[in-house]
Amino acid sequence: MAVTLITEQKARIDARIRSAALAAGRNPSGIRILGVSKRQPRERVAAALAAGIRDLGENYLQDAMARITEFGSAARWHFIGRVQSNKTRPIAQHFDWVQTVCDRRIARRLSSQRPVHAAALDVCIQIAPWEQPERGGALPETVPALAEEIEALPRLRLRGLMVMPLPGRDAEDLAAEFRAARALYDRLCEAGHALDTLSMGMSDDLEIAVAAGSTMLRIGTALFGPRKD
Repeated sequence: MAVTLITEQKARIDARIRSAALAAGRNPSGIRILGVSKRQPRERVAAALAAGIRDLGENYLQDAMARITEFGSAARWHFIGRVQSNKTRPIAQHFDWVQTVCDRRIARRLSSQRPVHAAALDVCIQIAPWEQPERGGALPETVPALAEEIEALPRLRLRGLMVMPLPGRDAEDLAAEFRAARALYDRLCEAGHALDTLSMGMSDDLEIAVAAGSTMLRIGTALFGPRKD
């Protein structure tokens, strides 16, 4: 039952992405779905994998470790919660991506704790909300220097930027924030950084994000249904 439901929901998301991409003059194949599986029952996670989702995002380390143990390499595992310094070692050891790097101290810890036999850890710099930077993330003006530092670290691979806007923003303000993030992404690329990921947009605002240039959408509710907090 869960497989059928999530397959149908993924088809609806795919249709929304295709429509939004074509309206923006973009190729839909350049936009990936990151299934936000936090607090979801394991049968829904299994159903998402069966439906073709290959990227899964987790916020809570303890829950994520149980999923990674069970499903392993069936998915690419993205840490999308706030990275605490006392939890960098298991994150560096077990995840494929960390999307919420926002300072050099955390970046250095992740690099030094990444196992030498593992592939480089893919990371995104999380940008702080423009209006309330205290909510977490790197200030936009600090991002170029942080990008340089990350690229100099031996066990990390800088992939791009991640945007987590404040909740409740209207469509116009949200679009402006997404466009500003895209402009910063483009400046980093022009400066020589080989980026390929702009992680922004969720279930309710994916059309706005696609129009602004998102390459990865973090989809929870629209894919899995309401989560059990």
